[in-house]
Amino acid sequence: MTTDLLTRHAPHVTAPDPAADLARVRGARRRPAVRVRLVVTALVLSALGAVLVRVLLGDYVVALADLVPILRGQTLPEAPGASFIVMEAKLPRALVGLLAGLAFGASGAMFQTTLRNPLASPDIIGISLGASATAVVALTFLDAQGLWLPAAALTGALAVSLLMYAVGRGTALAGQRMVLVGIGVAALLASVIQLVLIRTSVQDAQAALVWLTGSLARATWPVIGLLTLCLAVLGPLLAASARWMRLAELGDDLSSTLGAPPARARLGLVVAVAMAAVATSATGPIAFVAFLSGPIARRLCGGRVSLWAAALVGAVVVVLSDFAGDYLVPDVNLPVGVVTGALGAPLVLAVIVTAGRSGKA
Repeated sequence: MTTDLLTRHAPHVTAPDPAADLARVRGARRRPAVRVRLVVTALVLSALGAVLVRVLLGDYVVALADLVPILRGQTLPEAPGASFIVMEAKLPRALVGLLAGLAFGASGAMFQTTLRNPLASPDIIGISLGASATAVVALTFLDAQGLWLPAAALTGALAVSLLMYAVGRGTALAGQRMVLVGIGVAALLASVIQLVLIRTSVQDAQAALVWLTGSLARATWPVIGLLTLCLAVLGPLLAASARWMRLAELGDDLSSTLGAPPARARLGLVVAVAMAAVATSATGPIAFVAFLSGPIARRLCGGRVSLWAAALVGAVVVVLSDFAGDYLVPDVNLPVGVVTGALGAPLVLAVIVTAGRSGKA
């Protein structure tokens, strides 16, 4: 009788349909996931295209049909110098830029999301400067060459990250303290670098400055092998930490409720530190790549966090910036860090202005 009265006086009211509601929820969750997959696919193609542009174009143009024989080790009779140019100059720079960009982009996104702070980037909180300081000391005073220079840079980056972790460990505001300590350590290390450059010779200072701006000039096959090995080990670990990263973005209390204690959620930071340190040790501190790859990827993915998208954005930016640095200005070879710095600074200002207008600053 009650049902009849409800139907008679409110004919527009329909009974709830659990199946339809579930289908709507699944559709709402599926659409962002589909967009992320499409963005990642497009970025994979863009990264491959960037590598081909870096290898095939430039002062010495290589035909696409000749690339496969060159990669197989064949010497082209009509272009005997093509194999040397591709295998010893162009391809190593493209591969180091690709691998370092992947590492910078993924580590920056992990830092910013886990610590819930847009300033929590390796090139802002001192990790890159830790690598730079030890590398400059090794380069100027110890005359480090070959793999010894990346090893020194890796040691410095890990030392800074351990200091940050020790200071922020066991506090409710660990993420904020790590960022503040990192910024302070970065200022101190910048002073150390300036002191070293003042006390060294002009030749050593020039070599150190090239490394400090971020450059792919030291790209060699041993460096490529080291980067590939490190990323092959650290990449799966970082991908496994992505689940805890998404929960950590909700805050310490809610993430703990959902089964991800803050200490466990920040384990991915250890992997991100190692990735940033390895990339910095190979190329130097390339400005703004780790800082901006995460926000750009988030915008492309419609507000969702994707480590894969952030990593691929970093790879595309580094490879194309290196190509632009070599050929953008005639007769001038600009290090990749100069190009990313020139492009990144206006973009940072634009992001800050947009966030301020939307009330999110």
